[in-house]
Amino acid sequence: MRIFSHTCSNTEIVCALGCADRLVGVDADSDYPPDVVAQLPSTGRDLDLDVGAVQALEPDLVLTSLTVPGHEQVVDALHSAGLATLVCDPQSLEDVYADIRRIASALGVAERGAALVASMRAAMPAVEPASARPRVLVEWWPKPVIAVARHSWVNDIIQLAGGINPWGEVDAKSVPLEYADAAAERPDIVAMSWCGVKVENYRADKVRARPDWADVPAVRRDRIHAISEAYLGRPGPRLVEGYRQLRAAIAAAGSPAMP
Repeated sequence: MRIFSHTCSNTEIVCALGCADRLVGVDADSDYPPDVVAQLPSTGRDLDLDVGAVQALEPDLVLTSLTVPGHEQVVDALHSAGLATLVCDPQSLEDVYADIRRIASALGVAERGAALVASMRAAMPAVEPASARPRVLVEWWPKPVIAVARHSWVNDIIQLAGGINPWGEVDAKSVPLEYADAAAERPDIVAMSWCGVKVENYRADKVRARPDWADVPAVRRDRIHAISEAYLGRPGPRLVEGYRQLRAAIAAAGSPAMP
């Protein structure tokens, strides 16, 4: 079976399932595993996919996604071109696991999918903190602050790692916030996971410098962490590393600050 992978997470899932040899192309944002993607044709950024170039690769199946606003236009274009697709739209960690199993079944390696899900579950056990759960702001973007909301797998990961998401009941995938609104929830931890930005360019000093944030517990106690978007923003196997880093940040924070 010839597979084209649109979105980083799908590429990483295919490779984790031991099926990298079935890939005939990827989108230009797929960067992992580097030794695999370096040898494959890329047909444009995930939001600007060259569908004609995808067709020319003659895939039997295109793995695509609705995880980023704008992906729906790409999916529509793939359908209009008559390409067979498997569309992922995970809104919880259980959805991520279900998508891994769906992809594994489509590739004829269902047992590998089940094993991968089992290994991820085992690597991300639920932590029950000794005291109250710290309030964790995972932000996809710094200005305005884009925070993880209820319909995100990261909301589940925050809970598993021992924290609580102040925006975990907001009925959305993410929520844009003015600085004052984000500060009002008094996060104990800020995890920068800025989309499309290399982790070495995350700037904790920019968080500290936000107006009226000096008394935010995460700032006052220096609990601002950089966790690559590759580990939290891609619904695939490397969420395990995002969980590990978030769990370590929560464990280091100790008890939440008093109001």
